[in-house]
Amino acid sequence: MSRFREELRLVPRPAAAIAVCVWLGFFLLMMLAPFGHDPELHKWPMVAKLVVSALPGIPLFVLTLLVGYVYTDARRRGMHYVLWTFLSALIPNAIGIILYFVLRDPLLVSCSQCGAQMRQGFAFCPKCGASLSAACPECRRAVEAGWSHCAHCGAALGAG
Repeated sequence: MSRFREELRLVPRPAAAIAVCVWLGFFLLMMLAPFGHDPELHKWPMVAKLVVSALPGIPLFVLTLLVGYVYTDARRRGMHYVLWTFLSALIPNAIGIILYFVLRDPLLVSCSQCGAQMRQGFAFCPKCGASLSAACPECRRAVEAGWSHCAHCGAALGAG
């Protein structure tokens, strides 16, 4: 499964249903309002009417799906998901959604011992104390493989 499909599965079903309803509402509005009352537009071929009626709702369909994605993604990242959902929905021109993608936190990681969720970069699990990655023997902060000295305190790490 592609990464796009995995991310698309994050959109909640209610958000997808709302997006379809929004698109359908715009489609019906466009089919009934201009084409039902204007005699010149009434003469258009049915294919042209369908295309012209279907297009205006697509941006709102995508916007609604993106707001649903922001809700689920912010929640799985441990962010203030209600706040980000409101910001992405209410700031015009999709600027709220763009801000979310620029400012979002990295994904949480799970402890291999107890399964607790935490932010990346921790050397030890805050719940059970299990070692999550290599740690400096002096300051006990996380270090990366291949480092000869700790970037935080400068202590020699030996064979890294």
